[in-house]
Amino acid sequence: AAWATGNNMNTTLDALGGDGTQTAGLAFGGYNGTANSVVTEKYNGTNWTTTGNMNTARRTLEGVGTQTATIAFGGYIAANSAASESFDGSTWTNTPSLNTAIRVMGAAGTQTAALSFGGDDPSVTTGQTEEWNGASWSISPASLNTARFEVTGTGLQTAALAVGGEVPPFTGATEEYDGTSWATSPVSL
Repeated sequence: AAWATGNNMNTTLDALGGDGTQTAGLAFGGYNGTANSVVTEKYNGTNWTTTGNMNTARRTLEGVGTQTATIAFGGYIAANSAASESFDGSTWTNTPSLNTAIRVMGAAGTQTAALSFGGDDPSVTTGQTEEWNGASWSISPASLNTARFEVTGTGLQTAALAVGGEVPPFTGATEEYDGTSWATSPVSL
């Protein structure tokens, strides 16, 4: 019913990816103030532990899954990245790349059924959606109705939400994805 302060990460970062649960969290990539990072840390509900590094250092990436089954994708290196890699709880493995290099996008799903949507490509705000089937990324024929970046995503590949973001200006638009198409919700933030 209330927020409580937890222990700090071992590495100070911003613009990092993350997923998991409150007692089995995962944080990866990001920016340490001078360079992009490959650092990965696990959270057990109390403490952070450094684990296997990512293969590609980048920030403003996304990821979905659990502490022991994650896929991380996109982001920014010196330009937008299409890199994609999976994590098994200790080691990152490169996977086929996104079709479009993208950053600050939304994400939903699992390690074997993920979505990437919206984002900055690199100077164009996009509504493009890509689907991951556990082996490859494909561009969905359905795009967000409101193209935006810094959008938040949640849910599954066939039942996802895209919430908020920046068009610009900021938007409270909420959209629902059913695995085939995006529908604008009558309720926004």
